Amino acid sequence: MNSLQDKARKLRRNQTDAERWLWQQLRAKQLGAKFRRQQSIPPYIVDFVCFEHKLIIEVDGGQHDAQQQYDARRTKFLEQQGYHVVRFWNNDVFENKEGVLQHILTCIREKIPHSNSLSQGEMEA
Repeated sequence: MNSLQDKARKLRRNQTDAERWLWQQLRAKQLGAKFRRQQSIPPYIVDFVCFEHKLIIEVDGGQHDAQQQYDARRTKFLEQQGYHVVRFWNNDVFENKEGVLQHILTCIREKIPHSNSLSQGEMEA
C-alpha cells in the first residue's frame, strides 16, 4: 500500500464535521451522481470527487487561509487534468446547507465550466 492511499484512508476516518455532513448528502448517488470521498488524484487527495462529471468538491477550514498559494497551485493542477474544482468554507456548509447543495446540483446538471470558489453572498443570490 502506498503512502497516498494510506493518507486517504486516514482522512476518511478523521473527517471534519463539515465533511461528514456533506458526505451524508453526496453518498449513494443522492444528488444523482456518484461521489467518492478522500480520493487520491496523484499527487493530491481531494475531499470529494465525481469522476463522471470531473467535479471536485473541497471543504476548507481555517487552515486554508494560511495556505492559499498551495491551494491555488493544487487547483490549477487539478483543472489542467480536466476537473472543475468547487470550494466551500466549513461555515458555508453549516450556515447555508441548501445553498451548498443547490450549487453542487447546478454543477452536476449544467456542467458549469469552472467555479473555483463560492462566497456566502453568491450562494444567496
